[in-house]
Amino acid sequence: MEKQVSQSLCLFLFILSISSFLQETEARKYSYRRAPITRLVTRSLYDSIFIHKDNNACPAKGFYPYEAFVEATRWFPGFGSVGGITTRRREVAAFLAQISHETTGGWATAPDGPYAWGLCFKEEVSPQSNYCDASNTEWPCFPGKSYKGRGPIQLSWNYNYGQAGRALGFDGLRNPESVANNSILAFKTALWFWMTEQTPKPSCHDVMVNRYRPTKADIAANRTSGFGLTTNIINGGLECGIPGDGRVNDRVGYFQRYAKLFNVNTGPYLDCENQRPFS
Repeated sequence: MEKQVSQSLCLFLFILSISSFLQETEARKYSYRRAPITRLVTRSLYDSIFIHKDNNACPAKGFYPYEAFVEATRWFPGFGSVGGITTRRREVAAFLAQISHETTGGWATAPDGPYAWGLCFKEEVSPQSNYCDASNTEWPCFPGKSYKGRGPIQLSWNYNYGQAGRALGFDGLRNPESVANNSILAFKTALWFWMTEQTPKPSCHDVMVNRYRPTKADIAANRTSGFGLTTNIINGGLECGIPGDGRVNDRVGYFQRYAKLFNVNTGPYLDCENQRPFS
């Protein structure tokens, strides 16, 4: 009798655990659907933007699912939610364009065009160094660690890994490789960089939602508000102030394609060739 009771109890607990798992899975799916960003970026739109992200030619195949993007946005409720619908769509299009360039696998004659190959890479392939700024004692490098570009924004340098880690709850200095091993964390680091002001740089978010107020130094450097300024914030030291720079043009090309998909105009000042980089 006791054996029968025990077996019945085990069966009941097993069925209960399966039921709980199924309910949790369904709740998670529903949660993804109800996340605010899904009103702007549906799964079908995401798939039409990143046509080839899961192509066999892409090293990041399978690393950037829609669910990971949606979940990461929950940490940044201001993303894509400030201003009117045009402003919100334009900001999201700009963000997706910048991360597409940072992770592109496209080329001039690529199938569906060069701007259909975003999110193809999850880490820098041939880094020129370990991106350790040894002079930065606030965020010290750890022996044997590389702070090369990882994730959608290609997070680089020890001081960025350290700050992102503190903000997002992971040890960016001791475990920088975690950015390339966790899809949700990877998207979080990209959104952290996009949303966070790092003086004297404004945040990309503030630029795209018209909250940027140029200082005297900004005005003197011709740092006008627009998509080009987000490029300056991300990699201005290497790309801005250079007429016709191919990297800048690639970023603009992605943005123009995505703006059409979001049914918005790009706004002015798309490049940064007349801007001086931030010091």
